Parts: sequence; C-alpha cells; structure tokens
Amino acid sequence: MWGSQFEPSRPPFLRSRLGAKLRRMREAANLTLDEAAPLLDKKRSALHRVETGETKPNTHLVRSMMDVYDCHDPALINEVRKALKRPWYYAYGRQNQYHVDVETEAALVCDFSTLVVPELLQTEEYTLALLKNWDHPAPFDEVIVRRIRQQRLTAGKRSLRLIAVIDEIVLRRTVGGPETMREQLQRLIDTACLRTAALHILPAEGQSPCAATGAFTLMTLPGSADPDLLHIDHLAGPLDSEDSQKLSYAHGVFKHLRSHALSETESVELIERALAETHQPSASPNDVDRAPHSSCDGTTAMASPHYPPARDTSG
Repeated sequence: MWGSQFEPSRPPFLRSRLGAKLRRMREAANLTLDEAAPLLDKKRSALHRVETGETKPNTHLVRSMMDVYDCHDPALINEVRKALKRPWYYAYGRQNQYHVDVETEAALVCDFSTLVVPELLQTEEYTLALLKNWDHPAPFDEVIVRRIRQQRLTAGKRSLRLIAVIDEIVLRRTVGGPETMREQLQRLIDTACLRTAALHILPAEGQSPCAATGAFTLMTLPGSADPDLLHIDHLAGPLDSEDSQKLSYAHGVFKHLRSHALSETESVELIERALAETHQPSASPNDVDRAPHSSCDGTTAMASPHYPPARDTSG
C-alpha cells in the first residue's frame, strides 16, 4: 500500500530474529549483558545492538558467543550468513518492508480486507491502477515485488498458505476500469481453486460489528520460537506489532470475521455473480453459444482449468 513507503526503518527480520536467538542463548547461560560483554571483548551497548538486530553480527563473533555461552549450534553460522544478506526486494528499489521480510519466511497469512483486494491476490493491472492513483514513485518495481510474493502460493517447497476474508464491497468497487475488474475477479475465482488458498467473502448485509475494525494482516511463522506479526497498513505508514495481547485480540477478531463470512464455495459463487452482474461486458451475438469454463467445484464459471481441485479449508 501507499503507507508502506513511509515504513519506519527497523532491522530486517532475519537479523532481528538472529539477535533474539543470541539473546536467548546468553540468558540460558545465566549471563547479563554487563557480564557477557567483556567476555566477548564488546561494550554493553554494542552487544545490546547485536541482540536487537540494529548491528550486524559476524561469524567470528557468533562463534565466540557459542564458546562463551557453551551452546554450540552448527546451523547458527548459516543463519548468520543469511541474515547478513540484503532483503531480496532491495534489488527492485524497495527498502524497509519489514512485513515483507516476515511474509517471506511465514507459513500462513490471514488477511482481512475492507477496501481493496489483498496484495497477494491482486492482478498487475489492478495493482498499477491503485499505485498510480496514489502517485506511487515506482509502481512497476512494486508490481514486480508483489508478483514475486504471490509466487509462494504456488511454490512446491515452502509454499505459503493464505486465508483471506474480503468485504463484499471490494468486489463492487471499480478499480482501473471494467476490464481490470473482470480480470481481477477472475483471478479471485482461479485462486480459490488453489490448495494453498481459502477465500471467504463477508457479505454486505448483516455484517458483524468487528468488520468496522478495518483491514489487517496476521502472519504466522513455522515453529514456535518466533511470534506472529500483526500488520496494519495506513496512510501515515504501517504498524507492525509482535505484542502478545494485540496478537491474541487480532486472532480472535479474524476468527470471528471468518465465522460470519460465506463458505469458500458460497464465496466463489458470489464472486461469479459480481463478475456477471457488475463487470461483465454486454454479450455479443458471437457469445451466445460459447460454453463457459468449469469452475473448481464443477459449476459453470470462468475459472482456468489448469488449477488443482479445491480443498475445503474452512474447518
């Protein structure tokens, strides 16, 4: 989103995670910062910056830490080398996108969208229409970054699972013109057939009061050592929080919203109706006898046939 351009500078996620792991190693050795720093030939403040991710560690320092803390982990050196690399999106002119760092490592993303289609589900034309409307300085670079992020939904290894709850008004709001919306709605229908995606539409009628909370995204990392991330994007810049109370509340809200949304099958049917009623061009005589494609659940729709069968993940 536009607000991501004003994302405050914070250490990249992998460096922050490494620093937190080094801090836990020190604490497990029953050493304070004041006690550990001289043993590592470091000042207290310098060691603190390494543990918060503000300062890059190096392999020599981490080997010394393993000796001093009596905690030898061969995989840790590879983590250091990985954390020292610049985030992949820097190659496309984007910087300080902490939530993208986390998403890159995440196993699950839960997204509630109230105004626009979630970034992981947007077509390129839809994204460009949004970014140009917001006078984004580098819209085409951002499109490339989002395309790469979306590839994880279809990746064989380390695929990303997405659960999206989308306000029905998003389907009705025209972005970029009718053709752009037709392609975007078709993308939603096609993506609903992926085994890694669960799409739920929150109907406009009878919405839960929780829908007024606004859009937010929850990212869950594999394993239990790392906390989830709550990401909220807005005009002044994104809010990223790993606070346990905020995360617990946000997970509860998302669960409530999903329970009040349509099922995956009902959601696809609603998207198909929106495509036919709102954004479909007038039929020409040549279209009368044209047979529609089959959707992933066997009903008539315009979904691409090359996607795998749907799997019900609503449970």
